[in-house]
Amino acid sequence: MLTKIFIKNYILIDELELDFSNGLNIITGETGAGKSILINAIDIAFGAKTGKEVIKTGADKAIIEITIQNEKQDITKLFEDNGIDLYGSEIILSKEITQTASRSRINGCLVNQEFIKIFRELFLDIHSQHQTYSFLQPKYHITLLDSYIKHHNITDYRLEYEKYRDLSNQLEVLKKNSQKAEEQIDFLRFQVEEIENAELNSITEDEDLNNELSILENIEKLKELTGSSYWTLSEDDNSILNVLFQIKATITKASGLDKTLEPMQSELISAIESIKDVSSGLRDYSQSLENDTERINEIQERLFLLEKLKRKYGGTIEKVIETGLKLRAELDGIEHSTQNIEELENQINKIRQNIEKQAIEISDMRKTHAKELSLQIINKLEKLELPKVKFEIGFEACELGINGIDKVEFLISTNISEGLKPLAKIASGGEISRVMLAIKTIFAQSDNIGTVIFDEIDTGISGKTSQSVADEVKELSKFMQIIMITHQAIIASKSDKHFYVRKTQNDKTNVDISILGNEAKLKAIAELAGGEVTEESLNFAKTLIN
Repeated sequence: MLTKIFIKNYILIDELELDFSNGLNIITGETGAGKSILINAIDIAFGAKTGKEVIKTGADKAIIEITIQNEKQDITKLFEDNGIDLYGSEIILSKEITQTASRSRINGCLVNQEFIKIFRELFLDIHSQHQTYSFLQPKYHITLLDSYIKHHNITDYRLEYEKYRDLSNQLEVLKKNSQKAEEQIDFLRFQVEEIENAELNSITEDEDLNNELSILENIEKLKELTGSSYWTLSEDDNSILNVLFQIKATITKASGLDKTLEPMQSELISAIESIKDVSSGLRDYSQSLENDTERINEIQERLFLLEKLKRKYGGTIEKVIETGLKLRAELDGIEHSTQNIEELENQINKIRQNIEKQAIEISDMRKTHAKELSLQIINKLEKLELPKVKFEIGFEACELGINGIDKVEFLISTNISEGLKPLAKIASGGEISRVMLAIKTIFAQSDNIGTVIFDEIDTGISGKTSQSVADEVKELSKFMQIIMITHQAIIASKSDKHFYVRKTQNDKTNVDISILGNEAKLKAIAELAGGEVTEESLNFAKTLIN
């Protein structure tokens, strides 16, 4: 259950801290005082969409922090799997809303919206006017019924159906591709063969070939340049090496007279050896050069092919190779599509047979539990002053889908003279409120949720019906914490803790929420009953409380 809430800079609230009790927590106040602000803050903390507009004017951020006492749910694994520390049974949920973003934390750890959604389903159920609209929609009824049944077969079926649907989508894509294949496979095969027949192995082949071609086309010039260089270095009478040998002999004599010249002698010897190596290399290179017209033609033909492929498939050899691999994969996929289609069709048929069997079993199970649920709802509605009510859960067969083969709709008659009609056709707001209360109380108990919030569930009721609703809500509060906004004195009189909301407008508008003591509670109930606090309304309020 919720034990405490702290709110700061939220809409019209500067700063507020409240302690909730177990049992029935009632919220009252004048019309327009801002009673729903507290409920909305709780809703936002538990993951409802929000934006910077909830930040109080002049503030940088809004903060909502809720303390939860966990009495029913085993959350150890959930918290461990998400790296959240667990400190006994107390949980701190906080929401920070800034001008640009909002962040949720549980026990100080940041959590995402998906986690908050799971967390909310374990601890809180809010019934609002918006949810009433959802309850009335037939598409939501099968979800309600399934959540009442809570059988793993339904979850398993939905997972298997999603697999069936995904594979069916894949099959459709394969069949479309197969149809295209007849039109494009010949051209695709031509492209693949054109690239693969080129036997491209190096992404620098064109650069390497151009370099080799440059050598072959300038071979005479290269022979002349390297040959003359070799002759100048070694073979001429006045060659560089001969001159260096003479200098070496001179330096050798000089170093014999002065040892400090020996390092220069060593460097000279090293230079001579390097030049001898260069000279030998030039000689060998010059002698190796031969005219090769045939190789020139081969290179030119190869370069022509490479340029053609680059123009068609990407601009570089690397891109051509990548395109070839991609086209090959596409071709292989198309060529094997027939086989893949047959295998996929067999797999899909097996899954469909299985889920069809599951859908029939689930349909039978739903119909059995639907009778049980209908009886429970009728029992609740009779206690809520609808003694002649009839309620059934109608079934209609439909095509196999995510929910099986059932189309479900809640049907009701609140008057003995009328037949069953869809829930959405109920005209009376008071009747709708009671149906929603009946459904909500049944589902809240089966869900094992710690806190249920009713936002003006008493709309459209009065008198004896109000007493019945009050008794039902009070009975429910024995099993779980109830937080409820009400305009009914009879319902408010049942509170274990009474909160009063007031709006003040001086230089600025502010909403304040206070916890009422016995005397203040009596006056608040008297005000609800009579519109103002008088001796008569106070006496009536005393009879309600006592």
